[in-house]
Amino acid sequence: MNDPAYRQVAADLRAAIERGRYPQGTALPKITDIAADAGIAKQTAREAVAELEAEGLVEVIRRRGTIVRIRQVKRRLTRARQVFRDERGYYFDPTAQPWIALEAPAIGWEPAPRDVAAVLGAGPEEEVLVRDRIMGDPQTRRPLQLATSFLPAALARGSRLAEKDTGPGGIYDLLEAMGRGPLVWEESVGARMPTPTEAVRLALPKGVPLLRIMRTTTSPDGQVLEVNDTRMSADEFEIGYSVTRHPSAEPPR
Repeated sequence: MNDPAYRQVAADLRAAIERGRYPQGTALPKITDIAADAGIAKQTAREAVAELEAEGLVEVIRRRGTIVRIRQVKRRLTRARQVFRDERGYYFDPTAQPWIALEAPAIGWEPAPRDVAAVLGAGPEEEVLVRDRIMGDPQTRRPLQLATSFLPAALARGSRLAEKDTGPGGIYDLLEAMGRGPLVWEESVGARMPTPTEAVRLALPKGVPLLRIMRTTTSPDGQVLEVNDTRMSADEFEIGYSVTRHPSAEPPR
């Protein structure tokens, strides 16, 4: 079964970009020219360009046309599979350790997203404490990461956990001071498309997904105390891990 005409044209344009006919930062032909060259209607040509835009391969810029996106060299966040500590408290990523909160956290009580609620054991309409932060470079003030903590209402309501300023060490020191420690963490890494608000906050071009790190904080007896949802541009960052040999993988003698 043949692909629709707009997908065939999109495939041709994609191949031309990959071969370097249209380098990064340069413009594709105008819609009228694409349509004429391919022998298709202008609307079909627009649909072809829209497909490339949805992939994050091009962006439509007013008065400049359709521009091949300049792809950044990705910055690797090497997750050491350990928790560290400095004067500000616990942290999990040495690469991002210098980043700071660019504004005071937004605090609210609302239902958690479905996947987060499932981990917290909260109902679909049950309110939880939401602490939302935007992290970035202290010099440029450029937003690099969104970090949202979700905590059970029974644990957080009426405590300092629900205040904007949680003091030295943040919520993890508070949780341990509340007798919930020593804390235990586990992480998973995934991706999804951003919401419109997330795309604006991180200045993401259309078609760029979010890299997502979900961290669950538990007490020693396994009670879930917090779920942290950290998001950043999958176009700018990648997650790296070092790989070591298990004793079973020793080279043959």
